[in-house]
Amino acid sequence: MTQFFRRYATPLTTGLFLVSLISGIAIFFHVGPIGFRPKHEWLSMVLILPFALHIWRNWRAFTVYFRHAPMAVALIVSVLAAGYYLLPSNAPQRGGPPQFAIAGQLLQAAPEVLAPALGTTPEALTERLAAQGVTVAPGQSLTEAATAAGKEPTALFAALLPPAIAGQ
Repeated sequence: MTQFFRRYATPLTTGLFLVSLISGIAIFFHVGPIGFRPKHEWLSMVLILPFALHIWRNWRAFTVYFRHAPMAVALIVSVLAAGYYLLPSNAPQRGGPPQFAIAGQLLQAAPEVLAPALGTTPEALTERLAAQGVTVAPGQSLTEAATAAGKEPTALFAALLPPAIAGQ
């Protein structure tokens, strides 16, 4: 088994990195099939094992990098670059793909406003929400009602679907 790890650690790291690289670029530019995102996420997780095996396999050579400034500089720059995206921003948040932006807008509406667009009555919609443990006051948005009930607003999407579509 050790021979297998020694033989395949670097090739698997290379192959999975290339897949992650290509899917990451496609996601960045919003091109390609919708399956790129889950593939990118899962295969990036799988990449951890061959990466660890690659480091294990090349440990002596790898430790040499820590004796010189470029490794320290590269690690500091990498951490700072990643940390930049953790800072709060005052810039308006993008809605992402249009369907996500529309879904977010739906959750900002009250049942009496949203129900006709969904082909139902405000009462029926309010009942479906109540069945999920969310009580909506008149004029209250679905987001406000979900938050008051201790739920994620996106958890309400199933209640927005007509029962025939939702499989209820």
